[in-house]
Parts: sequence; C-alpha cells; structure tokens
Amino acid sequence: MEIGVRIASAQLQGRIRSRRQIVAGPLVGLLHDSDLWFLSGAVAAEPGTPFDSEEVPWALDTIRKAFAAEGRWLSVELIEEASPGLADALAANGMIIAARPPLLVLEPADLVLPDLPEDVTVSVVSSAEELAEADAVAASAYEMALGERSYQPDPADGGNVLVRVDGVPAATAAWTAVADGVTEIAGVGTLPSHRRRGLGAIATAYATRHAFGDAGATLAWLTPGDDGADRIYRRLGYAPKATAVHLGDPGGHLEDLR
Repeated sequence: MEIGVRIASAQLQGRIRSRRQIVAGPLVGLLHDSDLWFLSGAVAAEPGTPFDSEEVPWALDTIRKAFAAEGRWLSVELIEEASPGLADALAANGMIIAARPPLLVLEPADLVLPDLPEDVTVSVVSSAEELAEADAVAASAYEMALGERSYQPDPADGGNVLVRVDGVPAATAAWTAVADGVTEIAGVGTLPSHRRRGLGAIATAYATRHAFGDAGATLAWLTPGDDGADRIYRRLGYAPKATAVHLGDPGGHLEDLR
C-alpha cells in the first residue's frame, strides 16, 4: 500500500474510535463530544479511491450543516497523494487551503534519540494527575485552553510523554491511537521559559520511542509547523514521504492550521 494511503486510512480508523461520523461522498466529518475546535474536522472517506468531483458540493454542504448545527467550525485534513485533487475541489467550493506542509515519516530503526542533559528527565504520563501536568504545559506553549482529557491507560489508545527540568514539567508530546501500526506524533509543546534548549526534540523523540515500544506502532508521522521544526524532526530521523493539506472554512482558525 502506498504510504500516503496507509497513513490517511490509519488516521481515519484512529479518529472514528472517539468521534461521531457524518459520511458524505468523498468526505467524512468527525465530531468530537468536546467543543475544542481542533478535535473535530473532516478527512477523506476513502483514501486511495478516486472521487467524483460532482459529489463535492453536496458532500461539503452536508458536513458544513452538521458542524454548524453543533456550533463547530469546519477544518479538513488531507494527504495529497492519497486523495489527488480533492483539496483543490474543496477550495473551489469555498474552503481555504491554509497550508501544505511536508508529511514526515519514521520507522523504528531510523529513530535518533537526543542525549539528555543532566537536569532533564522524560517519563510516560501514567496518571490523570500527570496528564493534567502535560496538558498545562501544552496550553501554555500554545497559549490556548485545551480543556480536560481523560487518562487512557492503554498505550495503543494514545499517550503522552512529559519532559521535566530539575523535576519541573517543561515540555510534552503525544502519540495518537494506533491503527494499522500507524500513529501520529502531535501536541509537541515547550514552556516559553524553556525554549531553545532542545526539549521539543527530546519530547518528540521519546513520544515516538514509546509509541513504537509501548503501543506497538511500526510507523510514525507528523507535520512540522514551520521550517525550524522541520529541521529538528529530520535530525531525529523523520523524512518527507508525502504532502499534507490543511483546509478551513473562512472566519475560523485558519492561522492555527498553518
């Protein structure tokens, strides 16, 4: 299976575990019970399968209405190689392409772990209290409220690592629910007071390591937020294998998709 299709299919299978589905033509809307905007969105319904461009207007309209009924803003995440032309078809129907970042991929044998400074420790989040600490770091890093999450004890359902400096939480990263051996590394964040010390790279590398070792993943992927993050991830062994496309409806969180 072509790697972009494998990742897009795994992304869909992982997300439907915790979200309600609105299937409409080439798209599936995924509504999370939380009202945090980034937990809900749409993806390709059948990655790797050609779509009928005539279905796009009504499919998008159907999902837009479902999201509007719950006061949600619609964003779409695609992998270009898995759904060629779908992003442009959505843009022709009023969505805005916010970013086309490279999709970076890593297999276990290629992971490069950074050295840990003497004052730095890394641990897997193993309780609701530690999850709250990790989320507080991420909220400060992203300067936004992230709401409350429930601790999931099974690593295959996703997990977090917490980086501490002299015992104080300073950085975090997460892996998502594993499907078909695939996981996304996401939520990488470092407290503003602790940036430029390599802690984000450490968090990313150890989240990836535990996704492989604890959760059984055989392929990890991520999308860098900027060129600096891209360079960091590539030093850990991640390599570009596809292109992600982030779209949003006007008037929402387009800046956060870039």
